Amino acid sequence: MFESLQEGLQAAFKSLRGKGKLTEANMREGLRLVEQSMLEADVSYSVIQDFMARVTQEALGQKVLGALDPGQQLVGIVHQHLINVMGPVDPSLNLKGDLTVFMMCGLQGSGKTTTCGKLARLIQGQGKKVLLVAADLQRPAAIDQLHVIGEQLGVEVYSDRNEKDPVKVCQKAVQLARSQHLPVVILDTAGRLAIDQELMQQLSNIDRHVHPDQAYLVVDGMTGQDAVESARAFNSALELDGLIMTKLDGDARGGAVLSVKHVTGVPIKFIGTGERFDALEPFRPEGMAGRILGMGDIVEMFRTAQETFDQDQMRQTEERLRQGEFNLEDFRKHLDQIARPGLLQKMLGLIPGMGDLKKMMDGVDAERDMKGLFGIIDAMTPRERRNPQIIDQSRRIRIAKGAGAEPQAVNELLKQFDGMAGLMKSMAGKGMGDRLKMAQDIQKQGLFDPGGRLAKPKQSTGKRLTNSEREQHARQLERERRRKKRRSD
Repeated sequence: MFESLQEGLQAAFKSLRGKGKLTEANMREGLRLVEQSMLEADVSYSVIQDFMARVTQEALGQKVLGALDPGQQLVGIVHQHLINVMGPVDPSLNLKGDLTVFMMCGLQGSGKTTTCGKLARLIQGQGKKVLLVAADLQRPAAIDQLHVIGEQLGVEVYSDRNEKDPVKVCQKAVQLARSQHLPVVILDTAGRLAIDQELMQQLSNIDRHVHPDQAYLVVDGMTGQDAVESARAFNSALELDGLIMTKLDGDARGGAVLSVKHVTGVPIKFIGTGERFDALEPFRPEGMAGRILGMGDIVEMFRTAQETFDQDQMRQTEERLRQGEFNLEDFRKHLDQIARPGLLQKMLGLIPGMGDLKKMMDGVDAERDMKGLFGIIDAMTPRERRNPQIIDQSRRIRIAKGAGAEPQAVNELLKQFDGMAGLMKSMAGKGMGDRLKMAQDIQKQGLFDPGGRLAKPKQSTGKRLTNSEREQHARQLERERRRKKRRSD
């Protein structure tokens, strides 16, 4: 998702690399590219104005202009302000003790009925029974669709094909839930191809007579600013509690995700990232900011891995990580577990450092390409797989010939492995709870660069500095000395 926005932002960051001296002029050029990429992503202009004003003020400060790595400084600033634009968000469902009623709204084609099923599955995972209610009486196929979803999930569905008033359908369903002690009711209300007065009046009537605890609007993330305008109109009629953005696994430009909270004040609660019923994620601004910048989302990566990976394999990996070990054989086993359509692309987008590999595999046969990737690893000797650091240029050429691949493919694989290995080893010896907390801290602090590597402070390597490096370092020290003197004066 967000490929065009991601590419535009990374072009802006790259424009600052290799500058002999960072000035306000070339920083402004980088910021101009940031603004241009947001315009092309269909971000609301009012959001861009506010965002760029804040980023520019911070990016042109002496702390950034005097930094040894200003490009990384700008990444950190943009990352934090992306989080600020989309947050804060509370993804909790706020289930009550006795009965919680969710009212789901949305235009036709937004994925509203399917999202009702996804939400039901999510709540089922918390040990709660759910009653789905077919209150979309405008489209007869919607009732049939909801019954099919209910059968697939093992969830009870209430419908009344003889009733013409959706308010009465909802009231009867809530009464049934109370009598059967069902703790959660999800109302699938009517949609339209466009917003009209009749639709809004119908939804207002349900809201006034049924008193749902929470009203969620399902919006198509691919519709850009239309999604923002829909949210604004629905919120005026219902006072929404949250949004669910769908179809973010497609060619979404990202404008709606970046704009909707700022423009409407309604937070995004969940995002839909696929057609499967488990493809509904709690929305976290820091994770989304990481994905937009190509840094991955390690919190969601661990959550997905916990739900889908072979637990015996995970325990073996845990043991190896406690010993500080993670090699290409481990890497291959991890990739093997995600080598199925849908999950593969999702996980590659979440793993830091895998952005380039994901682009290579988008729109291609996942199984076939994974075989090519495995072929490169299998062409290595056991010693090379266990000790990748010994793979020099001559070995890379030999491995490429053995796998029927180009040497560049071997180089790319090893680069992606290095990023993954650094992350895994940094979490060695920690339980899943500690890892998630560490992942959240890393994500919030923006400690990954756009290449997916942990952005650690530069440390001395024991090598002699070049003349230009020595002069740059001296200028930095002089600036710090002058700052301290001004503060003391």
